[in-house]
Amino acid sequence: MTGVVRQISLDEWDRQYESLQRAGARRPGYVGPLGRHVQDGDRGLVRLRFDNSPAALRLWNFLLTEEDRLRQARTEGKKIVGAMKDLGTVPVMAYSLDNVVAFYPDGAWWIPCVMELSAGLLGIADSLGIDESFCPVRAMLGAFVTEAHFPIPDLLSCSVGATCDDFSAIAQRLNGLGYPIFWWEIPHRRSPEPGETAIELPGGFVAPQSQIEFVKSELQRVAAALEELAGQSLDEAKLAVGIERANQVRDCLAELRLLAFTAEVCPIPALEMLIAEMLTIHFCSDQNESLAVLQELLEEVKSRVAAGVGLLGPDAARIFWVNPVADLQVMNLLEECGARICGTEYLFSHALDKIPEDVPPLEALAQTALADPMVGSAADRARRICADIRRFGAEAVLVSRIPGASHCALEGEVIRQVVADELDIAVLEIEVPPLTDSMCPALMTRLQALVETVRERRKK
Repeated sequence: MTGVVRQISLDEWDRQYESLQRAGARRPGYVGPLGRHVQDGDRGLVRLRFDNSPAALRLWNFLLTEEDRLRQARTEGKKIVGAMKDLGTVPVMAYSLDNVVAFYPDGAWWIPCVMELSAGLLGIADSLGIDESFCPVRAMLGAFVTEAHFPIPDLLSCSVGATCDDFSAIAQRLNGLGYPIFWWEIPHRRSPEPGETAIELPGGFVAPQSQIEFVKSELQRVAAALEELAGQSLDEAKLAVGIERANQVRDCLAELRLLAFTAEVCPIPALEMLIAEMLTIHFCSDQNESLAVLQELLEEVKSRVAAGVGLLGPDAARIFWVNPVADLQVMNLLEECGARICGTEYLFSHALDKIPEDVPPLEALAQTALADPMVGSAADRARRICADIRRFGAEAVLVSRIPGASHCALEGEVIRQVVADELDIAVLEIEVPPLTDSMCPALMTRLQALVETVRERRKK
């Protein structure tokens, strides 16, 4: 375990890295001083504050070197799959094959934040007719056009149907630019009708068996496309092993989340926990190393919890955070206001749930895909949020609206109403653009008000 637990600047981390080197600490080859990523264009890192553990250093370096791993995979002759929108299903299938790696081009939506708009990706999207009325994921268009942030995939897949309207439009524009997409459909999850067989999905949602069968048939099409790409079969035995490996990552993260969100003193900052959750979506292009990174982070958190040390104090306001932020700096701001994260729903909770291992593999993956909170009603999503709030003991909810995102127009109000009815706790909505520097004072005021509301309610 590290000594005093605190958050440090990028410059401080580089000095601390030098100390680790002098002490002879052995680290994976991709681990180095975080400052080197600023030289590569990731200027937004300078605005962030980081956990000071070697485990966090490994986590950040793993995240920031994904492009290197993808390009190395291509050099080694492996096939690259760009899995768009399903967030946690196709990558499990891809990593069941030994010569395929998968990643999410969707992740390009953070590039304008990390590179402080210097990459020009949003401007390229504007020129292609996808302006700021769309979600910031439109940066993905610029990433494809410039080919500067990831290698162009050998296969692009995208789930459509009950998915974000913005993303569907952006993906169609991408297809029209000459990047062919393998489309597969996910239906809107509905409640079973009288007489229909009802199946409980991972995470607690319920869907009719007929919908699971439909999604299974779509995933069979995806499996066939992956087989053709890889030149090898993707049978049930391989899928079962792939699911088991994916569940190892999900089990490790589940233990980490429970400790981080329920410890008396916050043992790990919100920003590092956000990055940790992201790893389960596609394993940051290395499934085995993703597990190793999470295991080291879990051991650090276990040590801190056992010692009763961490950030802030036991009186920190306990906040449940909904939706990922377009600007990572806002996670730091929350802690500066005296609050900690005790529960999250970043649009991909189905990628955190354990995949069933007691049913045929494609059926298990179909259940997982249908458990996506975004393919059902906002009320269903709100009820799952309420269940997690009870589990983690959060005292208020913060919904970060994503600018331009079609699903954010009304869902925040639905979540607020359901949370108010079921739990009677405060709910705050904020909007987070890719860069918040000019808005920081106003955001701080609103966050501080939420913290004060929590403290006042404790007195009642």
